[in-house]
Amino acid sequence: MVQLHTRHGLEHEGIERPEAIYWNLPAAALYEEAVRRGEGRIAEEGPIVFHTGRHSGRSPKDKFVVRNPESEADIWWGNVNHPLEPEQFTRLHRRMLQYLNGKQLFVQNPYAVADPEYRLPVRIITEQAYHSLFVRNMFINALVADELDREPRFTVIDVPSFQASPEEDGTRSNVVVVLNFEKRLLLIGGTSYAGEIKKGIFTVLNYLMPKRGILSMHCSANYGPRGDVALFFGLSGTGKTTLSTDPERTLIGDDEHGWGDRGVFNFEGGSYAKTINISAEAEPLIYSAVHRFGSVLENVAIDPDTRRLDLDDESLTENTRAAFPLSFIPRVDPTGMGGHPENVVFLTADAFGVLPPISRLTKEQAQYYFLSGYTAKVAGTEKGVTEPQPNFSTCFGAPFLAWPPTTYATMLGDKLDRHGSKVWLINTGWTGGPYGTGSRIEIDDTRSMVRAVLRGDLTEVPTQRDHHFGLHVVEHVPGVSDNVLNPKSTWQSGDAYDQQAHKLAALFEENFARNFADEVSDDIRAAGPSVKR
Repeated sequence: MVQLHTRHGLEHEGIERPEAIYWNLPAAALYEEAVRRGEGRIAEEGPIVFHTGRHSGRSPKDKFVVRNPESEADIWWGNVNHPLEPEQFTRLHRRMLQYLNGKQLFVQNPYAVADPEYRLPVRIITEQAYHSLFVRNMFINALVADELDREPRFTVIDVPSFQASPEEDGTRSNVVVVLNFEKRLLLIGGTSYAGEIKKGIFTVLNYLMPKRGILSMHCSANYGPRGDVALFFGLSGTGKTTLSTDPERTLIGDDEHGWGDRGVFNFEGGSYAKTINISAEAEPLIYSAVHRFGSVLENVAIDPDTRRLDLDDESLTENTRAAFPLSFIPRVDPTGMGGHPENVVFLTADAFGVLPPISRLTKEQAQYYFLSGYTAKVAGTEKGVTEPQPNFSTCFGAPFLAWPPTTYATMLGDKLDRHGSKVWLINTGWTGGPYGTGSRIEIDDTRSMVRAVLRGDLTEVPTQRDHHFGLHVVEHVPGVSDNVLNPKSTWQSGDAYDQQAHKLAALFEENFARNFADEVSDDIRAAGPSVKR
């Protein structure tokens, strides 16, 4: 047991009789504990592999926020933030604390937010050594003992083996993820998926940061030799991590950031990358990090004899993951901070095959597409999905929002105005037809588009207004065929393209009218696709 924390013990958290407490164990000691307890297996080259069991992803329907007078009027209540009454939380919390009596627990005292002015000390108490190692990888570790010996401003109690009771606790199932902003507590039970810890703290920051004038963002960030910062927004599968992890640029972070008066800063200290089908050729930096000692791999297939990884195996889940410190990536800024972004890139994987590969957005279009948060699910990814399905996740991160989406969109518009950032929409999805007929846009072409944006090569390039989506489509990108840039020209039938584009435009209109029609200005509302155009 490593005891590096004395003044603020677990009795302050109401945990009175644990069998043992492992404080701030380093990675090697957590490896030993995880293997000794049968939680995971060490793979060839050193990463450690864990299976999360029945829950191989987040459980969004089991996420609750406690109704409290100080925050109730702020919260975006509904399908994302389900309300839990204070008395229900009290019963749940008491039962969880009692459950922990006699158990061995792991504690880490890292912090979130790289900018010292906004730093959030957190305490994360876990039942599993594996989750404690995940926490060390994903958050920012204290460097000196004095930083460990401080009172946390938010506490996570993570107990996968604890089962919530819908009848007693008011939950939907035996899984529970519940935030209490008044008590500064996050309780997680019934699931071993470590991403609940990461995204729970992200939700906390999505609530706290806007109160301080910081735009919290689900995006990656990097900068070039000139210090020119770029942001990359995008849902899972759009290429956010791949495109921001560029050997020619310095990475700030790959998933969660704030944008304040001094610039952009990372919320985390690690990367939680999808590993399915990645290769050394297409994603060399991430591939190398996945295979290092210290990397935590979730649901990745491992040969029981050779201990070799099979990153193409999705027998457990398509959502295979690796959590590793950002220091595993070459050219990472250790401060996690950068200036104001010159370019903001929205990434979408359009499985309908109709969005242009690259477009320049006005401020109002940026706010419209930010609120829409569009990508598409392809046929076969879920039971019953036989054709492309739109996935609108507002602000490119709906499950993690605390305030109503227009709060973040308004802040984005203000910052674009103030700092003159240019905004681009890049489609990393399909061309020449929808998924199943067309083909995925070549990654080399997408990289060429991104690099042209970041070099400033496209600032004066002429654009053409798209008929269906109103987008300003870039007509020429160095190294990319002009034919690729016009999606209609890649289809065998222009009429078939128009029908598909009309269909997607209507879906955009329907989504926006249902969720935001009465909450935004006429200029923003008119900036999106139109079936009448």
